[in-house]
Amino acid sequence: MKKAVLALLGFVLSLGLLSGNAFADDSASKLEAKVNKLIGIDYDYGGTTTKGFDCSGFTQYVFKAFDISLDRSSRDQAGQGKAVDKDDLRAGDLVFFNTSGNGISHVGIYLGDGVFVHASTNNGVIKNKLNESYYAKRYVTARRILTNDQYQDIAR
Repeated sequence: MKKAVLALLGFVLSLGLLSGNAFADDSASKLEAKVNKLIGIDYDYGGTTTKGFDCSGFTQYVFKAFDISLDRSSRDQAGQGKAVDKDDLRAGDLVFFNTSGNGISHVGIYLGDGVFVHASTNNGVIKNKLNESYYAKRYVTARRILTNDQYQDIAR
């Protein structure tokens, strides 16, 4: 009986780890811990709160939690910080996409290992891979917002 309970508990815990909603994950950065709590929140055009986010409202909300100010639109956010090559991305960098055909129209936060988090119009707050066909074709640029000290504190 004890073995069955322990096995069930192990299974439940592994589900939490796989879904990104572990009960406690000491290895997660402050950034990851923050965004993991927001996964699944609905998309809302113009949304800037946990009632619903659009893409730039989401990035603005997350960075504000760390006392970092971002402009409101993805296009304006693309002018903040400093440009960074795709090959040099690190957690906390903003990644920008042309999803409308009219220049920068979407933004997400790079988390590392090719993964970024963003507010998707169809799926709400979600993680995706930069190399997924849809995003790879539409990738435009990235900007480094965090200073080295902020990166060490927030994203590592």
